[in-house]
Amino acid sequence: MTHDDIAAQAAADFRSQFGRAADGVWSAPGRVNLIGEHTDYNEGFVLPFAIDRRTWAAVGLRDDNTARVTSTFSDDEVEIELSTVGPEQLEGWSAYPLGIAWALGQNGVELAEQHGFDAHIASDVPVGAGLSSSAAIECAVAIALDERWQLAIDRPTLARVGQLAENEAVGAPTGIMDQSASLLGRRDSAVFLDCRSLRSEIVDLGFAAAGLAIVIIDTKVSHSHATGGYAARRASCEAGAAALGVESLRDVGVADLDRAREIMDDETFRRVRHVVTENARVLATVRTLRESGPLAIGEILDASHVSMRDDFEISVAELDLAVVAAREAGAIGARMTGGGFGGAAIALTPLALIDEVTARVGEAFAQAGYTAPEIFTVTPSDGAKREL
Repeated sequence: MTHDDIAAQAAADFRSQFGRAADGVWSAPGRVNLIGEHTDYNEGFVLPFAIDRRTWAAVGLRDDNTARVTSTFSDDEVEIELSTVGPEQLEGWSAYPLGIAWALGQNGVELAEQHGFDAHIASDVPVGAGLSSSAAIECAVAIALDERWQLAIDRPTLARVGQLAENEAVGAPTGIMDQSASLLGRRDSAVFLDCRSLRSEIVDLGFAAAGLAIVIIDTKVSHSHATGGYAARRASCEAGAAALGVESLRDVGVADLDRAREIMDDETFRRVRHVVTENARVLATVRTLRESGPLAIGEILDASHVSMRDDFEISVAELDLAVVAAREAGAIGARMTGGGFGGAAIALTPLALIDEVTARVGEAFAQAGYTAPEIFTVTPSDGAKREL
């Protein structure tokens, strides 16, 4: 189905579910992080871009204070009173859209005075692949409620609302990168975000002119930010910052790493070293894109993967194999993307070699006895918007 078809189907499904027409359909994209992993919650730098995989929210206001949500990925209809909504009441997929309503309340919106709403969610962002399907839901609902409740909240603030929903309502201790990319993205561009000041710049990627594409290799190894090692990595970063006497690892430079090695245990040091060098790689990538273009960033992407594999230890065997096979088949650079412990790798690939990369990775997975990966390309795309 085309995106227009999915938007129209979401509106039709809303009518079927709720017996009336939606006020509109809004959408928000997933994202790929070109580089800058686990730097966002350390107040560092990231360089994500919005992708051409999106989530749609058909939304209609009600005359009471009730919120009801349905989706294409669950048979459940979840209902709650806005005046009483809180993280302790939310669970499962509905915590993403309803968590946005709660987070808007935390941002000063008087929920008891607002019209309730019905919402139906549809998506073609793969779940569990590290492409931020969760932020896509949050941002689609956020811009819908912002418009229908006439809040006029700027997009950087909506990104903070989405992060609060993710952290508190969902329970995933993520930074602000995903929501920022989903809300601020532009075609053939990345969002260079300073996660301390929240200042952002649009950086031209130049993939189209250079004949390049981003190949996504979804390993089908599912991950969950709310469990696993994500919280442990964040705790290590906080411990490292405390040991160095700084507010966050943003305040630590590459020149400080020798001292860091002397005052902390090896594991904490390696976690710190990843974040510090990854921040440097983000800045180098932005500079290289501007000065030399995308054909020159491959080695930086490769180095990022090695750091995540060896220092931050968030890769898995399937991701490592995907990176090696893609590079052997002619990708300019490759790295795992997202929070880690599964999910997807990205390979910056000449258009003429996409089939070769796809075949080589598939063969490598088959030979290793791994589940067949899903491999597809994504295009840097526009951020959240009203569709219908």
